[in-house]
Amino acid sequence: MNLPSRAQFKALLAGFFASSGRDREVEVGRVLRIERDVILPVRGAALLALTYFFFAARWFDVASTPREEAVVRIIGMFVVYALIQIAYAVVLFKWPRPSPRFIEWGVFATGMLDGLMLAALTVTTGGFGSILFWLFLVLIVHHTVCIPAAAPQIGVNLLCTLFYLAAGLLDLSLVQLEATALGAEKILLPEMSYSEISTDPLILRIAVLLLTTACCFGVQALVVRQRKIQEEAQEFAVRQEQLSTAGRISAEIAHRLKNPLSIITNAAFVLQRQMKDAPAQAQLRIIREEVERSDQILTELMGYARLSEGRVERLSVVEELDSAIDQVFPPAAKFDVEVRRSYAPDLPSLLMQRGQFSEIFVNLLQNAREAMHGKGTVEVVAQHGPGHSVVVTVTDSGPGISPEKFHQVFESYYTTKEKGSGLGLAIVKHNTEIYGGTVQLDSDLGRGTRFTLQFPARTLLSTTQ
Repeated sequence: MNLPSRAQFKALLAGFFASSGRDREVEVGRVLRIERDVILPVRGAALLALTYFFFAARWFDVASTPREEAVVRIIGMFVVYALIQIAYAVVLFKWPRPSPRFIEWGVFATGMLDGLMLAALTVTTGGFGSILFWLFLVLIVHHTVCIPAAAPQIGVNLLCTLFYLAAGLLDLSLVQLEATALGAEKILLPEMSYSEISTDPLILRIAVLLLTTACCFGVQALVVRQRKIQEEAQEFAVRQEQLSTAGRISAEIAHRLKNPLSIITNAAFVLQRQMKDAPAQAQLRIIREEVERSDQILTELMGYARLSEGRVERLSVVEELDSAIDQVFPPAAKFDVEVRRSYAPDLPSLLMQRGQFSEIFVNLLQNAREAMHGKGTVEVVAQHGPGHSVVVTVTDSGPGISPEKFHQVFESYYTTKEKGSGLGLAIVKHNTEIYGGTVQLDSDLGRGTRFTLQFPARTLLSTTQ
Protein backbone atom coordinates (compact mmCIF):
# COMPACT_ATOMS: atom_id res chain seq x y z
CA MET A 1 0.00 0.00 0.00
CA ASN A 2 1.39 3.39 -1.04
CA LEU A 3 1.51 5.97 1.72
CA PRO A 4 0.27 9.49 0.86
CA SER A 5 2.92 12.04 0.03
CA ARG A 6 3.54 15.10 2.20
CA ALA A 7 1.60 17.33 -0.21
CA GLN A 8 -1.32 14.86 -0.30
CA PHE A 9 -1.34 14.70 3.51
CA LYS A 10 -1.47 18.51 3.74
CA ALA A 11 -4.33 18.57 1.22
CA LEU A 12 -6.14 15.94 3.28
CA LEU A 13 -5.79 18.02 6.45
CA ALA A 14 -6.97 21.14 4.61
CA GLY A 15 -10.02 19.32 3.30
CA PHE A 16 -10.79 17.86 6.73
CA PHE A 17 -12.17 21.21 7.87
CA ALA A 18 -13.67 22.25 4.52
CA SER A 19 -16.79 24.30 5.21
CA SER A 20 -20.03 22.74 4.03
CA GLY A 21 -21.85 25.81 2.85
CA ARG A 22 -21.31 29.32 4.11
CA ASP A 23 -18.13 31.28 3.76
CA ARG A 24 -15.41 29.96 6.07
CA GLU A 25 -14.69 33.29 7.73
CA VAL A 26 -18.38 33.87 8.45
CA GLU A 27 -18.74 30.38 9.94
CA VAL A 28 -15.63 30.76 12.08
CA GLY A 29 -16.85 34.13 13.37
CA ARG A 30 -20.19 32.62 14.35
CA VAL A 31 -18.50 29.68 16.09
CA LEU A 32 -16.14 32.03 17.93
CA ARG A 33 -19.09 34.02 19.30
CA ILE A 34 -20.82 30.84 20.49
CA GLU A 35 -17.64 29.54 22.12
CA ARG A 36 -16.88 32.79 23.92
CA ASP A 37 -20.39 33.83 24.94
CA VAL A 38 -22.08 30.48 25.63
CA ILE A 39 -19.79 27.46 25.82
CA LEU A 40 -16.96 28.92 27.92
CA PRO A 41 -19.26 30.18 30.73
CA VAL A 42 -21.08 26.80 30.82
CA ARG A 43 -17.78 24.93 30.82
CA GLY A 44 -16.45 27.20 33.59
CA ALA A 45 -19.47 26.48 35.79
CA ALA A 46 -19.02 22.75 35.18
CA LEU A 47 -15.34 22.94 36.14
CA LEU A 48 -16.22 24.67 39.44
CA ALA A 49 -18.89 22.06 40.23
CA LEU A 50 -16.54 19.18 39.45
CA THR A 51 -13.76 20.73 41.49
CA TYR A 52 -16.05 20.86 44.50
CA PHE A 53 -17.34 17.32 43.84
CA PHE A 54 -13.89 15.75 43.60
CA PHE A 55 -11.90 17.69 46.18
CA ALA A 56 -14.59 18.33 48.81
CA ALA A 57 -15.31 14.59 48.95
CA ARG A 58 -11.55 13.91 49.31
CA TRP A 59 -11.57 10.77 47.18
CA PHE A 60 -7.80 10.69 47.15
CA ASP A 61 -7.36 10.18 50.88
CA VAL A 62 -8.23 6.49 50.97
CA ALA A 63 -8.64 4.28 47.89
CA SER A 64 -9.62 0.87 49.23
CA THR A 65 -11.75 -0.45 46.33
CA PRO A 66 -11.16 -0.72 42.56
CA ARG A 67 -13.82 1.96 41.94
CA GLU A 68 -12.19 4.39 44.37
CA GLU A 69 -8.83 3.78 42.68
CA ALA A 70 -10.48 4.55 39.33
CA VAL A 71 -11.91 7.76 40.76
CA VAL A 72 -8.44 8.84 41.96
CA ARG A 73 -7.12 8.36 38.42
CA ILE A 74 -10.10 10.28 37.04
CA ILE A 75 -9.26 13.15 39.42
CA GLY A 76 -5.78 13.33 37.90
CA MET A 77 -7.33 13.30 34.45
CA PHE A 78 -9.70 16.09 35.52
CA VAL A 79 -6.80 18.29 36.64
CA VAL A 80 -5.15 17.97 33.21
CA TYR A 81 -8.52 18.57 31.51
CA ALA A 82 -9.16 21.69 33.59
CA LEU A 83 -5.73 23.16 32.86
CA ILE A 84 -6.17 22.63 29.11
CA GLN A 85 -9.64 24.22 29.13
CA ILE A 86 -8.44 27.20 31.17
CA ALA A 87 -5.54 27.74 28.74
CA TYR A 88 -7.94 27.52 25.79
CA ALA A 89 -10.31 30.06 27.42
CA VAL A 90 -7.44 32.49 28.11
CA VAL A 91 -6.30 32.31 24.49
CA LEU A 92 -9.83 32.94 23.19
CA PHE A 93 -10.30 36.00 25.40
CA LYS A 94 -6.79 37.42 25.01
CA TRP A 95 -6.58 36.87 21.24
CA PRO A 96 -9.16 39.23 19.68
CA ARG A 97 -9.11 37.61 16.23
CA PRO A 98 -7.80 34.05 16.40
CA SER A 99 -7.02 32.38 13.10
CA PRO A 100 -9.74 30.21 11.51
CA ARG A 101 -7.48 27.15 11.72
CA PHE A 102 -6.96 27.64 15.47
CA ILE A 103 -10.72 27.93 16.07
CA GLU A 104 -11.49 24.85 13.97
CA TRP A 105 -8.88 22.65 15.61
CA GLY A 106 -9.61 24.16 19.05
CA VAL A 107 -13.31 23.35 18.91
CA PHE A 108 -12.56 19.86 17.60
CA ALA A 109 -9.94 19.12 20.30
CA THR A 110 -11.93 20.56 23.21
CA GLY A 111 -15.04 18.73 22.02
CA MET A 112 -13.13 15.47 22.08
CA LEU A 113 -11.79 16.28 25.58
CA ASP A 114 -15.34 17.08 26.75
CA GLY A 115 -16.50 13.67 25.55
CA LEU A 116 -13.58 11.92 27.22
CA MET A 117 -14.15 13.72 30.54
CA LEU A 118 -17.89 13.06 30.42
CA ALA A 119 -17.16 9.38 29.84
CA ALA A 120 -14.88 9.36 32.88
CA LEU A 121 -17.64 10.90 34.98
CA THR A 122 -20.04 8.28 33.64
CA VAL A 123 -17.85 5.61 35.25
CA THR A 124 -18.30 7.26 38.65
CA THR A 125 -22.08 7.71 38.32
CA GLY A 126 -23.39 4.32 37.30
CA GLY A 127 -22.00 3.45 33.87
CA PHE A 128 -24.69 2.53 31.35
CA GLY A 129 -27.34 3.54 33.87
CA SER A 130 -25.84 6.97 34.52
CA ILE A 131 -28.01 10.04 34.10
CA LEU A 132 -25.05 11.70 32.39
CA PHE A 133 -26.07 9.81 29.25
CA TRP A 134 -28.31 12.78 28.35
CA LEU A 135 -25.30 15.11 28.42
CA PHE A 136 -23.78 13.08 25.59
CA LEU A 137 -26.79 14.09 23.48
CA VAL A 138 -26.21 17.74 24.42
CA LEU A 139 -22.56 17.34 23.48
CA ILE A 140 -23.50 15.97 20.05
CA VAL A 141 -25.79 18.94 19.41
CA HIS A 142 -23.01 21.32 20.50
CA HIS A 143 -20.57 19.71 18.06
CA THR A 144 -23.12 19.97 15.25
CA VAL A 145 -23.57 23.70 15.87
CA CYS A 146 -19.88 24.54 16.32
CA ILE A 147 -18.22 22.18 13.82
CA PRO A 148 -19.82 22.88 10.41
CA ALA A 149 -17.48 20.64 8.39
CA ALA A 150 -18.83 17.12 7.94
CA ALA A 151 -15.72 14.99 8.59
CA PRO A 152 -14.63 16.41 11.99
CA GLN A 153 -18.23 16.80 13.18
CA ILE A 154 -19.19 13.19 12.53
CA GLY A 155 -15.78 12.00 13.71
CA VAL A 156 -15.93 13.69 17.13
CA ASN A 157 -19.56 12.61 17.64
CA LEU A 158 -18.70 8.98 16.89
CA LEU A 159 -15.76 9.26 19.28
CA CYS A 160 -18.11 10.50 22.01
CA THR A 161 -20.35 7.46 21.39
CA LEU A 162 -17.29 5.24 21.64
CA PHE A 163 -16.25 6.96 24.89
CA TYR A 164 -19.71 6.31 26.36
CA LEU A 165 -19.52 2.64 25.38
CA ALA A 166 -16.02 2.33 26.88
CA ALA A 167 -17.18 4.04 30.09
CA GLY A 168 -20.07 1.59 30.46
CA LEU A 169 -17.84 -1.43 29.87
CA LEU A 170 -15.29 -0.08 32.37
CA ASP A 171 -18.08 0.29 34.94
CA LEU A 172 -19.09 -3.35 34.40
CA SER A 173 -15.47 -4.39 34.87
CA LEU A 174 -15.29 -2.48 38.15
CA VAL A 175 -18.52 -4.12 39.32
CA GLN A 176 -17.04 -7.51 38.45
CA LEU A 177 -13.81 -6.76 40.34
CA GLU A 178 -15.76 -5.61 43.39
CA ALA A 179 -17.95 -8.71 43.26
CA THR A 180 -14.87 -10.91 42.94
CA ALA A 181 -13.27 -9.17 45.89
CA LEU A 182 -16.39 -9.88 47.94
CA GLY A 183 -16.48 -13.50 46.83
CA ALA A 184 -19.76 -13.03 44.93
CA GLU A 185 -20.66 -14.60 41.63
CA LYS A 186 -18.77 -13.04 38.70
CA ILE A 187 -20.67 -10.88 36.28
CA LEU A 188 -19.58 -11.74 32.77
CA LEU A 189 -21.14 -9.83 29.89
CA PRO A 190 -20.22 -12.50 27.27
CA GLU A 191 -22.32 -15.05 29.21
CA MET A 192 -25.51 -13.06 28.49
CA SER A 193 -27.80 -14.57 25.91
CA TYR A 194 -28.33 -12.81 22.55
CA SER A 195 -31.90 -11.95 23.45
CA GLU A 196 -30.79 -10.33 26.71
CA ILE A 197 -28.19 -8.19 24.89
CA SER A 198 -30.64 -7.09 22.20
CA THR A 199 -33.14 -5.90 24.79
CA ASP A 200 -30.57 -4.34 27.07
CA PRO A 201 -30.84 -0.55 27.49
CA LEU A 202 -27.23 -0.37 26.33
CA ILE A 203 -28.23 -1.19 22.74
CA LEU A 204 -30.99 1.40 22.82
CA ARG A 205 -28.73 4.11 24.21
CA ILE A 206 -25.98 3.51 21.67
CA ALA A 207 -28.61 3.58 18.93
CA VAL A 208 -29.96 6.88 20.25
CA LEU A 209 -26.46 8.42 20.20
CA LEU A 210 -25.81 7.24 16.65
CA LEU A 211 -29.25 8.34 15.48
CA THR A 212 -28.79 11.76 17.09
CA THR A 213 -25.44 12.13 15.31
CA ALA A 214 -27.02 11.30 11.95
CA CYS A 215 -30.12 13.45 12.50
CA CYS A 216 -28.14 16.49 13.66
CA PHE A 217 -25.88 16.30 10.63
CA GLY A 218 -28.88 15.84 8.33
CA VAL A 219 -30.72 18.83 9.81
CA GLN A 220 -27.57 20.95 9.55
CA ALA A 221 -27.10 19.95 5.90
CA LEU A 222 -30.72 20.90 5.12
CA VAL A 223 -30.38 24.25 6.91
CA VAL A 224 -27.13 25.04 5.09
CA ARG A 225 -28.67 24.08 1.75
CA GLN A 226 -31.76 26.21 2.35
CA ARG A 227 -29.62 29.16 3.45
CA LYS A 228 -27.47 28.78 0.36
CA ILE A 229 -30.53 28.76 -1.89
CA GLN A 230 -31.85 31.94 -0.25
CA GLU A 231 -28.48 33.69 -0.47
CA GLU A 232 -28.12 32.78 -4.15
CA ALA A 233 -31.65 33.99 -4.89
CA GLN A 234 -30.85 37.34 -3.25
CA GLU A 235 -27.52 37.47 -5.05
CA PHE A 236 -29.18 36.81 -8.41
CA ALA A 237 -31.68 39.60 -7.82
CA VAL A 238 -29.05 42.11 -6.70
CA ARG A 239 -26.64 41.31 -9.54
CA GLN A 240 -29.39 41.53 -12.15
CA GLU A 241 -30.65 44.83 -10.75
CA GLN A 242 -27.12 46.27 -10.64
CA LEU A 243 -26.50 45.36 -14.27
CA SER A 244 -29.90 46.62 -15.40
CA THR A 245 -29.39 49.94 -13.60
CA ALA A 246 -25.89 50.34 -15.07
CA GLY A 247 -27.28 49.62 -18.53
CA ARG A 248 -30.12 52.11 -18.27
CA ILE A 249 -27.95 54.91 -16.87
CA SER A 250 -25.21 54.35 -19.44
CA ALA A 251 -27.63 54.37 -22.35
CA GLU A 252 -29.34 57.52 -21.11
CA ILE A 253 -26.06 59.41 -20.57
CA ALA A 254 -24.68 58.35 -23.95
CA HIS A 255 -27.89 59.29 -25.76
CA ARG A 256 -28.04 62.76 -24.16
CA LEU A 257 -24.42 63.57 -24.92
CA LYS A 258 -24.36 62.32 -28.50
CA ASN A 259 -26.71 65.03 -29.76
CA PRO A 260 -24.61 68.00 -28.48
CA LEU A 261 -21.47 66.34 -29.83
CA SER A 262 -23.10 65.98 -33.24
CA ILE A 263 -23.93 69.69 -33.23
CA ILE A 264 -20.36 70.59 -32.23
CA THR A 265 -18.79 68.45 -34.95
CA ASN A 266 -21.12 69.87 -37.62
CA ALA A 267 -20.36 73.44 -36.55
CA ALA A 268 -16.63 72.70 -36.57
CA PHE A 269 -16.92 71.20 -40.07
CA VAL A 270 -18.72 74.30 -41.39
CA LEU A 271 -16.20 76.66 -39.80
CA GLN A 272 -13.31 74.61 -41.15
CA ARG A 273 -14.63 75.00 -44.70
CA GLN A 274 -15.20 78.73 -44.35
CA MET A 275 -12.00 79.75 -42.57
CA LYS A 276 -8.77 80.02 -44.54
CA ASP A 277 -6.43 80.72 -41.62
CA ALA A 278 -4.07 77.74 -41.20
CA PRO A 279 -3.73 77.89 -37.40
CA ALA A 280 -7.52 78.11 -37.04
CA GLN A 281 -7.89 75.17 -39.43
CA ALA A 282 -5.54 73.12 -37.27
CA GLN A 283 -7.48 73.95 -34.10
CA LEU A 284 -10.80 73.08 -35.75
CA ARG A 285 -9.32 69.78 -36.93
CA ILE A 286 -8.30 69.01 -33.34
CA ILE A 287 -11.85 69.80 -32.18
CA ARG A 288 -13.33 67.40 -34.73
CA GLU A 289 -10.85 64.64 -33.82
CA GLU A 290 -11.57 64.98 -30.12
CA VAL A 291 -15.30 64.99 -30.76
CA GLU A 292 -14.95 61.80 -32.78
CA ARG A 293 -12.92 60.27 -29.97
CA SER A 294 -15.61 61.27 -27.46
CA ASP A 295 -18.24 59.79 -29.75
CA GLN A 296 -16.36 56.49 -29.82
CA ILE A 297 -16.22 56.47 -26.02
CA LEU A 298 -19.95 57.13 -25.85
CA THR A 299 -20.58 54.33 -28.33
CA GLU A 300 -18.62 52.04 -26.03
CA LEU A 301 -20.59 53.37 -23.06
CA MET A 302 -23.82 52.51 -24.83
CA GLY A 303 -22.62 48.94 -24.83
CA TYR A 304 -23.47 48.91 -21.14
CA ALA A 305 -27.11 48.99 -22.19
CA ARG A 306 -26.73 45.38 -23.24
CA LEU A 307 -26.26 44.51 -19.58
CA SER A 308 -29.98 45.06 -18.94
CA GLU A 309 -30.82 42.59 -21.71
CA GLY A 310 -28.56 39.75 -20.55
CA ARG A 311 -29.30 37.17 -17.89
CA VAL A 312 -27.17 36.51 -14.83
CA GLU A 313 -26.31 32.81 -14.46
CA ARG A 314 -24.65 30.60 -11.91
CA LEU A 315 -21.30 29.79 -13.54
CA SER A 316 -18.80 27.07 -12.76
CA VAL A 317 -15.36 28.69 -12.93
CA VAL A 318 -13.65 25.46 -13.97
CA GLU A 319 -16.14 24.70 -16.77
CA GLU A 320 -15.99 28.24 -18.17
CA LEU A 321 -12.18 28.34 -18.10
CA ASP A 322 -11.98 24.99 -19.88
CA SER A 323 -14.48 26.23 -22.47
CA ALA A 324 -12.44 29.40 -23.12
CA ILE A 325 -9.23 27.36 -23.46
CA ASP A 326 -10.91 25.02 -25.95
CA GLN A 327 -12.11 28.00 -28.00
CA VAL A 328 -8.68 29.64 -28.25
CA PHE A 329 -6.62 26.43 -28.41
CA PRO A 330 -8.86 23.88 -30.15
CA PRO A 331 -7.20 20.44 -30.29
CA ALA A 332 -7.69 20.24 -34.06
CA ALA A 333 -5.63 23.40 -34.61
CA LYS A 334 -2.54 21.75 -33.10
CA PHE A 335 -0.94 24.91 -31.77
CA ASP A 336 2.57 24.44 -30.44
CA VAL A 337 1.41 25.77 -27.07
CA GLU A 338 1.40 23.89 -23.78
CA VAL A 339 -1.62 24.88 -21.68
CA ARG A 340 -1.20 24.09 -17.99
CA ARG A 341 -4.31 24.09 -15.81
CA SER A 342 -4.40 24.21 -12.03
CA TYR A 343 -7.79 24.51 -10.34
CA ALA A 344 -8.39 24.51 -6.59
CA PRO A 345 -11.15 22.17 -5.38
CA ASP A 346 -14.60 23.44 -4.35
CA LEU A 347 -14.35 26.85 -6.00
CA PRO A 348 -17.49 28.92 -5.38
CA SER A 349 -19.78 29.61 -8.32
CA LEU A 350 -19.87 33.09 -9.88
CA LEU A 351 -23.07 34.95 -10.68
CA MET A 352 -22.38 36.66 -14.01
CA GLN A 353 -23.54 36.79 -17.60
CA ARG A 354 -21.95 33.85 -19.36
CA GLY A 355 -20.99 35.78 -22.47
CA GLN A 356 -19.15 38.47 -20.54
CA PHE A 357 -17.20 36.00 -18.42
CA SER A 358 -16.23 34.07 -21.55
CA GLU A 359 -15.11 37.30 -23.28
CA ILE A 360 -12.65 38.01 -20.48
CA PHE A 361 -10.65 34.82 -20.83
CA VAL A 362 -11.02 34.37 -24.57
CA ASN A 363 -9.42 37.82 -25.00
CA LEU A 364 -6.64 37.08 -22.50
CA LEU A 365 -5.84 33.71 -24.05
CA GLN A 366 -5.94 35.11 -27.58
CA ASN A 367 -3.54 37.87 -26.57
CA ALA A 368 -1.22 35.26 -25.03
CA ARG A 369 -1.35 33.08 -28.15
CA GLU A 370 -0.64 36.00 -30.48
CA ALA A 371 2.12 37.39 -28.25
CA MET A 372 3.89 34.01 -28.30
CA HIS A 373 3.26 33.61 -32.05
CA GLY A 374 1.57 30.29 -31.43
CA LYS A 375 4.51 28.74 -29.58
CA GLY A 376 5.17 28.66 -25.84
CA THR A 377 3.48 27.96 -22.51
CA VAL A 378 0.24 29.29 -21.01
CA GLU A 379 -0.69 28.60 -17.40
CA VAL A 380 -4.24 29.09 -16.08
CA VAL A 381 -4.63 28.92 -12.29
CA ALA A 382 -7.89 29.29 -10.35
CA GLN A 383 -7.87 29.41 -6.56
CA HIS A 384 -9.77 30.70 -3.55
CA GLY A 385 -9.29 34.39 -2.81
CA PRO A 386 -9.93 36.54 0.26
CA GLY A 387 -13.48 37.46 1.23
CA HIS A 388 -15.19 34.56 -0.55
CA SER A 389 -13.75 35.41 -3.96
CA VAL A 390 -12.13 33.54 -6.84
CA VAL A 391 -8.68 34.52 -8.14
CA VAL A 392 -7.71 33.48 -11.66
CA THR A 393 -4.24 34.05 -13.12
CA VAL A 394 -3.33 33.70 -16.79
CA THR A 395 0.42 33.56 -17.41
CA ASP A 396 2.20 33.29 -20.76
CA SER A 397 5.83 32.89 -21.79
CA GLY A 398 5.67 35.65 -24.40
CA PRO A 399 7.96 38.68 -24.81
CA GLY A 400 6.27 40.61 -21.98
CA ILE A 401 5.13 44.20 -21.71
CA SER A 402 7.20 47.21 -20.78
CA PRO A 403 6.24 48.65 -17.36
CA GLU A 404 5.85 52.09 -18.98
CA LYS A 405 2.89 50.77 -20.98
CA PHE A 406 0.98 49.19 -18.08
CA HIS A 407 -1.38 52.16 -17.74
CA GLN A 408 -2.11 52.20 -21.50
CA VAL A 409 -2.85 48.58 -22.33
CA PHE A 410 -6.33 48.70 -20.78
CA GLU A 411 -7.33 51.85 -22.70
CA SER A 412 -9.79 51.48 -25.56
CA TYR A 413 -8.25 51.47 -29.06
CA TYR A 414 -4.70 51.24 -27.75
CA THR A 415 -2.81 48.41 -29.44
CA THR A 416 0.72 47.40 -30.38
CA LYS A 417 -0.45 44.94 -33.05
CA GLU A 418 -0.63 45.79 -36.73
CA LYS A 419 -4.21 44.54 -37.06
CA GLY A 420 -5.32 44.85 -33.46
CA SER A 421 -8.54 46.64 -32.51
CA GLY A 422 -7.26 47.83 -29.15
CA LEU A 423 -10.44 46.63 -27.42
CA GLY A 424 -9.41 43.21 -26.06
CA LEU A 425 -7.93 44.28 -22.72
CA ALA A 426 -10.42 47.15 -22.41
CA ILE A 427 -13.19 44.53 -22.58
CA VAL A 428 -11.35 42.41 -19.99
CA LYS A 429 -11.15 45.35 -17.57
CA HIS A 430 -14.72 46.48 -18.23
CA ASN A 431 -16.30 43.01 -17.87
CA THR A 432 -14.37 42.34 -14.67
CA GLU A 433 -14.95 45.64 -12.91
CA ILE A 434 -18.68 45.80 -13.70
CA TYR A 435 -19.07 42.85 -11.29
CA GLY A 436 -16.87 44.40 -8.60
CA GLY A 437 -13.75 42.50 -9.65
CA THR A 438 -10.18 43.68 -10.18
CA VAL A 439 -7.48 43.14 -12.83
CA GLN A 440 -3.76 43.28 -12.11
CA LEU A 441 -0.96 43.13 -14.68
CA ASP A 442 2.57 41.88 -13.93
CA SER A 443 5.15 41.68 -16.69
CA ASP A 444 8.80 42.19 -17.58
CA LEU A 445 10.28 42.37 -21.02
CA GLY A 446 11.49 38.92 -22.03
CA ARG A 447 9.88 37.18 -19.03
CA GLY A 448 6.27 36.80 -20.06
CA THR A 449 3.06 38.36 -18.78
CA ARG A 450 0.69 37.49 -15.96
CA PHE A 451 -2.85 38.79 -15.53
CA THR A 452 -4.44 38.31 -12.10
CA LEU A 453 -8.22 38.67 -11.91
CA GLN A 454 -10.26 38.57 -8.72
CA PHE A 455 -14.02 37.98 -8.84
CA PRO A 456 -16.27 38.36 -5.79
CA ALA A 457 -18.54 35.35 -5.46
CA ARG A 458 -20.87 37.16 -3.04
CA THR A 459 -21.92 40.78 -2.63
CA LEU A 460 -24.34 40.08 0.25
CA LEU A 461 -22.03 38.53 2.85
CA SER A 462 -23.16 41.07 5.42
CA THR A 463 -26.64 39.54 5.43
CA THR A 464 -25.23 36.24 6.64
CA GLN A 465 -23.04 37.54 9.43
